[in-house]
Parts: sequence; C-alpha cells; structure tokens
Amino acid sequence: MPPARSRLGLLLLGVLLTLVLYLLLPAAQHEQHSAGTRPGEGKRGRRAANATARTGTTAGQPPVFYREVSAGPQASSTASPGRPDVLFLHGQAFTSKTWEAVGTLALLAGEGYRAVAIDLPGYGNSPLAEMVTTAQGRVAFLDHVLQELGMRRPVLVSPSMSGRFALPFLLARGDRLAGFVPVAPVGTKDYAAEQYRQVQTPTLILYGDRDTSLGPQALQSLRHLPRHRVAVVPDAGHACYLDKPEDFHQALLGFLRQLK
Repeated sequence: MPPARSRLGLLLLGVLLTLVLYLLLPAAQHEQHSAGTRPGEGKRGRRAANATARTGTTAGQPPVFYREVSAGPQASSTASPGRPDVLFLHGQAFTSKTWEAVGTLALLAGEGYRAVAIDLPGYGNSPLAEMVTTAQGRVAFLDHVLQELGMRRPVLVSPSMSGRFALPFLLARGDRLAGFVPVAPVGTKDYAAEQYRQVQTPTLILYGDRDTSLGPQALQSLRHLPRHRVAVVPDAGHACYLDKPEDFHQALLGFLRQLK
C-alpha cells in the first residue's frame, strides 16, 4: 500500500475510534451516577452521610425499614406520650440487625417506646462516609440522623466501637439527649474527667461481669458523669446483650422508666 493511502487509512481509523468514545462516554457517566458514585470516586470516596435504620414493631404490625435516612421519609413516631425515643448504635462486629435479632426493638415497641437502630457508615447497608473520619464529623453525622428521624431528645444506646460516635456527641450535644446508655464503649480514655463532669445527661453505665477489659476501663472514665448509675449483667461478656438479653432488657427498661 502506498505511504499516502496508509496514512489516510490510519487517520480515518483514528476519527472512527474518537467518534465511538464520544458516543459511549455519556452512557458510562450516567451508569456511574446511577450507581451512586461521582467520577473518580469509588466506594470509599462517597461523601453522602446516609444510614440504614430499622425500627421495632408490636405484634400484628408490618416491619418498618428505612434506607438512607438522609433521603428517605422521616419515621413517624408511635411512642406513648412522655416516653423518649431510643436510638441504638452497634459494635464493630454487628449491625442494626443485632437489635432486631435479640428482640430489643420489638420489646421496646411493645412497651410503648419508639426504638430505632441504625447501621453506622461502612456497616450493614450504610455506605462509607468521609465525614466520619473525625470526631467533629461523627457529631455532625449523629446530628443529621436525629434530624432525619425526627428524634428531638432520644436515649442513645452505644456499645463498644460506637463509642467513637456517641462519646463526642455526648460531650458536645448532651443537652439533646434524654439519656445515655454506654455498653462498654471504646474511646472513654480520650476525654478528661473534667469534660465528663460537665455533662448532665442521665446515664446508665452497663457491662457484663465477664468483660474484664473494656467494661471496667469504660467505668473508670464514665464514673465522672455526675448523673450516672451502674448495672452489671451477670454471666455476660463484652456483648452482654447477646449473652444475657433478658437481664440486659431488664436493666435498660428500668432506666428508661425512671427518666422524666
């Protein structure tokens, strides 16, 4: 093939490839947008602070399950008058389903409480969120969740890993909580005794008697909260709500009933 014709053929081929890429690019961008990511972002790059939430129901009622509380409808309140809402976080090895599996959500619903459990970012059905990499961001995240779920002054139940969310929120927004139930949370040593003394939120410090590590460690710091009481679940380990759910429920309900 003469050199001129060879160059012309390569030129036409280049034009054809450019045209094909031009036609395919919008479709690829649309597919990426539909999957919930922005150009150049993977799963870890998501900026949305979405969370999956589930709530307890009484017998005969259909289950209520909210996905992406930042975009979905606000949960309607079914709590009895004068009883606070209860928001459950979870430990590192668990999700919101844990509170459903042990019967906590249904039990509280039957007692007239509006109980909601969420999947923290990166767990269960909740996507990762960049904002929760800092304590300030985790406070903002819980602020957002309470607003979207229509919870004004809930009781916050925080086991283990979720202490990274609950403790900074307690210290910064304690007046937004009717009560606090730390269950051997992590991160208690990150704050000074004087910081805890400033908090006036009624608190139930709860842990299993076989949790010889995080339970006593958390108690050592949390005992500086001026309005606290302690409940130790017998024959229970770190996840005392799994080992002895009846004892855990009894302690939790006793605390909720004495809140004004």
